[in-house]
Amino acid sequence: MAAFLAGGAFLSTGTASAATTLAGTCSGAVNGSMGDTVAIQGSSVKELVRKGAQDYVNSHLWTALSVWPNSLADTIAGKGALPVGEVPNAAGGTIAGSAIGGVVATALKGANGLGVLDSTKNEVLSSISAHVAQGCGLTTVATNYVAPGQQGTGGTGTTPGGTGTVPGGSTGNLSNLNPGTAGGTGGSAPMRDYSGIPTATAGTAVAPGARYPANGTLPGDASAPQAGQGDQSGQSAGIRDAGNAQSLASNGGSNDVQLPMLLAVIVLAGVTAGLVRTWVLRRAS
Repeated sequence: MAAFLAGGAFLSTGTASAATTLAGTCSGAVNGSMGDTVAIQGSSVKELVRKGAQDYVNSHLWTALSVWPNSLADTIAGKGALPVGEVPNAAGGTIAGSAIGGVVATALKGANGLGVLDSTKNEVLSSISAHVAQGCGLTTVATNYVAPGQQGTGGTGTTPGGTGTVPGGSTGNLSNLNPGTAGGTGGSAPMRDYSGIPTATAGTAVAPGARYPANGTLPGDASAPQAGQGDQSGQSAGIRDAGNAQSLASNGGSNDVQLPMLLAVIVLAGVTAGLVRTWVLRRAS
């Protein structure tokens, strides 16, 4: 008696854990838990069944009296929920329209209005299955799916150089972690070292055109020859003073009046006299 009761309790538990997710239509997406059975209402494929049977009658007119599209549509609508698949053990999946069409054709076997001959019945069911497959198709979404990288939590390493479990259930090298304390405080990662990152230092602002001279020296460098210092004949064009002007030698003293100056004075005197004469004659007239 005890064994019987235990077995019955086990079976009851397994039955209670199973669930059926009913889709509103035969197409679109349906949400459910992994392992749930997915079902559709027979009324959701009623018109597809009617159209499939009617298309067969239109192409085989001699079966009009034995194939009844309206009766077949009412029959499938009265079947209630039709299991067509299940939610897989993954984030999502699909239930093909061909699978739904096969379920509908199986549900209509032996129904009134499929015809008289067995060949006619099979052809009508094939036409119905093709129309359902064309108009149906479900996408399943598992609401309780958890990605493998998100399952479980692990601890941190407690000894330098060792390995341990990291969050997410994976293992890795924890040699760069500082050890934890005996009171249960977890270890910590060492401070980051930024000493290797190059930094700019303060300096004298330099004009953009003089930042990268050809000779590798900057303006103001004591090692570079300065303007006006020494002979420039052996210096490169990059550091030589602008121009090479030199004064010409003169034999006379600095106070001597040269011939060009005298000629200029004489000409200026003549022009001035002419202007005065012209002015006086105009005044007299």
